[in-house]
Amino acid sequence: MNFIAIDVETANPDLSSICQIGVAIFRNGELLKKWQSLVNPEDYFDPINVSVHGIEKRHVLNAPRWPTIAPKLARVLDGHLVVSHSSFDRTALQRACQKYSLPIPQLRWLDTTGVVRRTWPQFATKGYGLGNVAKFCGIEFQHHDALEDAIAAGHILVHALRHSGMTLEEWETRVTLPINPRRAGRTKTAGRTKTAGPFQQKSLTKLAGNPDGHLSGETLVFTGSLSLPRPDAAQLAASVGCTVANSVTKKTTLLVVGDQDLDHLNGHTKSSKHRKAEDLMAKGQAIRIISETDFLALVKHTGARACGKSLPSSEAKRAKRGPPAKVARQAVSPLERYFAGLPRSLFKWLARL
Repeated sequence: MNFIAIDVETANPDLSSICQIGVAIFRNGELLKKWQSLVNPEDYFDPINVSVHGIEKRHVLNAPRWPTIAPKLARVLDGHLVVSHSSFDRTALQRACQKYSLPIPQLRWLDTTGVVRRTWPQFATKGYGLGNVAKFCGIEFQHHDALEDAIAAGHILVHALRHSGMTLEEWETRVTLPINPRRAGRTKTAGRTKTAGPFQQKSLTKLAGNPDGHLSGETLVFTGSLSLPRPDAAQLAASVGCTVANSVTKKTTLLVVGDQDLDHLNGHTKSSKHRKAEDLMAKGQAIRIISETDFLALVKHTGARACGKSLPSSEAKRAKRGPPAKVARQAVSPLERYFAGLPRSLFKWLARL
């Protein structure tokens, strides 16, 4: 049970705007060391983000910049399994390195949400957020403090390891397989079972997500001008588990903003969807707002991990680890079947990012 848990907080919807990082080192299932630092993101602080974590620009004026922290962090993480509760933290680290043209550390990653969803049936499709799972495990912590969140994620993983009786190495393979391998790719219709096809449009305003996707349970809405055609973006979101809707409602959990629109947020007009999402957040609804580039990076991470080889990212090509060949032959995930049917032009488009 040796691993390092990390968590970050960001100044605004751009995941590269890291303003705090927390690191928790676990040995034999126990917290050994912990470290946190504020980070000067050299970017604006969105009031919505400040209302979540309480960090303001004045707090980070004398804090180190990411180019100072990144090399030290890479030395700490090198050679260890790194875990985080969702792929957002992993994507944030990558995007911050890209922002400053720094090398992206090649690390072994484990998303604890994937472990949780396969350990406890009640969290298979929803309710697997950090706060909810921590409460279930009896873990008390101060949510949205990067160090507290990292420690909580580590303790949740330890609980899951002990409950499942599986090792970390076994979980690295297990999270790449469907939540329920026996029913993978099967759906029930009118009393009979059939093989599931591509993710289908539920209605004119909603696209169903892949239940085995790493972002299953998220209800996603796009707003603004996207560089990718909207139908293709919706299919990508559905492939990694998101239910895609056209309007922001009380069910919305993720809002993806076109990069051009996001560049003009600081003091400029926001779309009606963006404003409605912020209104709901102010009332306590948990919605995450991210850029299109960050969304596509998430798709690469979650898709490549689930499919192994389907996404043409440079990271996936460099990855040295992966499930054994015999495991890959035993089960083919719905996500892999789905990506096999996507247009090759869409793969080439993703590879340019």
